[in-house]
Amino acid sequence: MSLSILYWRNHSSHAHSEKSRRPPCVEYLLCLVAWTTLMPSARVSSNYLGGGFSFFSFYFILFIFHIYIYIYIHRMNCRLRHRGPDWSGLHCHEDCYLAHQRLAIVDPTSGDQPLYNEDKTIIVTVLFLPSSFPFSFFMNFLILRCWRRKFNIWIPTGSTTSCCWTLIGYKLKFMLIVDKPLLIIMHVNGEIYNHKQLREKLKSHQFRTGSDCEVIAHLYEEHGEDFVDMLDGMFSFVLLDTRNKSFIAARDAIGITPLYIGWGLDGSTWFASEMKALSDDCERFMSFLPGHIYSSKQGALRRWYNPPWYLEQIPSNPYDPIVLRKAFEKACSALMLFFAAVVKRLMTDVPFGVLLSGGLDSSLVAAVANRHLANTEAAVQWGSQLHTFCIGLKGSPDLKAAREVADYLGTRHHEFNFTVQEGLDALEEVIYHIETYDVTTIRASTPMFLMSRKIKSLGVKMVLSGEGSDEIFGGYLYFHKAPNKEEFHQETCRKIKALHLYDCLRANKSTSAWGLEARVPFLDKEFINIAMGIDPEWKMIRPDLGRIEKWILRNAFDDDQEPYLPKHILYRQKEQFSDGVGYSWIDGLKDYADGHVTDTMLMQARFVYPENTPTTKEAYYYRTIFEKFFPKNAARSTVPGGPSVACSTAKAVEWDAAWSKNLDPSGRAAVGVHAAAYKESMDDAKNGDLHDAAPNKLQEGFVEQAATVV
Repeated sequence: MSLSILYWRNHSSHAHSEKSRRPPCVEYLLCLVAWTTLMPSARVSSNYLGGGFSFFSFYFILFIFHIYIYIYIHRMNCRLRHRGPDWSGLHCHEDCYLAHQRLAIVDPTSGDQPLYNEDKTIIVTVLFLPSSFPFSFFMNFLILRCWRRKFNIWIPTGSTTSCCWTLIGYKLKFMLIVDKPLLIIMHVNGEIYNHKQLREKLKSHQFRTGSDCEVIAHLYEEHGEDFVDMLDGMFSFVLLDTRNKSFIAARDAIGITPLYIGWGLDGSTWFASEMKALSDDCERFMSFLPGHIYSSKQGALRRWYNPPWYLEQIPSNPYDPIVLRKAFEKACSALMLFFAAVVKRLMTDVPFGVLLSGGLDSSLVAAVANRHLANTEAAVQWGSQLHTFCIGLKGSPDLKAAREVADYLGTRHHEFNFTVQEGLDALEEVIYHIETYDVTTIRASTPMFLMSRKIKSLGVKMVLSGEGSDEIFGGYLYFHKAPNKEEFHQETCRKIKALHLYDCLRANKSTSAWGLEARVPFLDKEFINIAMGIDPEWKMIRPDLGRIEKWILRNAFDDDQEPYLPKHILYRQKEQFSDGVGYSWIDGLKDYADGHVTDTMLMQARFVYPENTPTTKEAYYYRTIFEKFFPKNAARSTVPGGPSVACSTAKAVEWDAAWSKNLDPSGRAAVGVHAAAYKESMDDAKNGDLHDAAPNKLQEGFVEQAATVV
């Protein structure tokens, strides 16, 4: 789904001057061109209106102008149609426009947006765009009374507010015109997993649909702006309260669903699910911070998500596998929370599956989902056999491991192959959709993008994915070099806070490009809080104790009596997705960039791209594509920068001085750790230029040790 745009103009703003009022005369001409081009049947004579030419001219110009606004908003909304191909809508209320693209997952037949409360005083929607020009009473009169027959307007009766749906041609879908003010309007992008429990607390309210997102409007009625923490799920939404002409916007705790905020030169404020929907009109925009809420009353962001780990204080809760097992039965442990997180995300009315790479995280998601699938309503409707999906170059590590897991679990497995050339051909489209020039994100997004297209062609709308585990448990291979538990924990905190710029962005936009929704059980709020409360000493990678990366997670699911996974999968070394699809994928990208970026171009990069200057030809090539689609300074500022090794933050690069010689985000840059580290780096290690090269066979000895060490 998409939260397309919010455009809110502050009429008290100093920017609301005559000079800044838009559109100019040329745009009035565009209105006329657009009107006569798209809707030729709408041209009528002044006699039809029953008035003189001056009467017709005045209102006709007003009407054409507002039609232009509608057409423009509709065009912006169409840029996000890929996110929600099931339903499209555009809503107007006074000086507000709201548009929405829906992917129907829960309540497909009656969950179309905007959503309202019982008396339509609160409306919930995904795109919100207030106009800078009020929708006057005369415009309503003109459209509703004079042109009713010409535009086939339907005016419902018996409702608490007088509203109508106006169908104007096939180009403009539809718009909602309101005679009397609605009080609360909302659009939502996401899923509220605990909506059934929340409905129990809102029994005094009348729900109009079965949509999980409708609870937001009623919670706002009950609790005002302080209700967001009650929501369990992935979401971004905008809620308009017309009673006091204010609005709020909020994003989920981790930033699983995308959201951007922007500001126009005319004093307007915009919100959108993707940058492409607001980049034309906003001079300044940024990624909306996860776990935050924006209130028009204060005109600023404030954090609503305040977990203990956010301040990066070192936790001290002990790790005890026996306690975890008991807590599994009592729903009080990280193990049970993980089960609950997966089961909650099986709450769906459409076919679904699991993205299975054969690594620990996706394999656990598949194992847990497969074990509990029989107890869900979805299993009764769609069958008990879980679908799993994997992509890779022929002979890639992920394809082999995923096949083993699928055979072990008995899933209906779908294996897709792609070639390096197919990936290269898709690069421009991938960068346009994911809206970043970050190297590792593009490397991983491309095969995910190609796989999502094939999954959607099978009729699947929702998939589970394993993002987030590496950030929570320190699973990336560079964590082997963490000097102490304090540095380890602080790095995990930094990684979780940045997820919305990397893995969450990739998982959401790569799948949404094809109308597919990815859900991520590891990023459940409760699960994160439990896992981040464990003393980081237990997360530290200790070869002397047989602990590899994410040992506490592996050990928690290491059950000899009822095994979840084969041992060699449960203790498989971390493989980044961009590596696991086939090592020649990254090598092919580098070779391709070498052929398109010269040494001279790279030397001049600091002058061409002074912000986040690319340091490799591959990064330079991605940057040129990004700048073609998003040329504004604000766009390039939405992408993080800084040195990185094996997906580390810039701070963690300091853990090993040798890493500064090979700043590559691939896991194979973790020299001395990855079993297939870059050959040139390993040669340096053998020559004594790098230290600690021995542990590149850690995986082999740890499977046996970890099974016996508690």
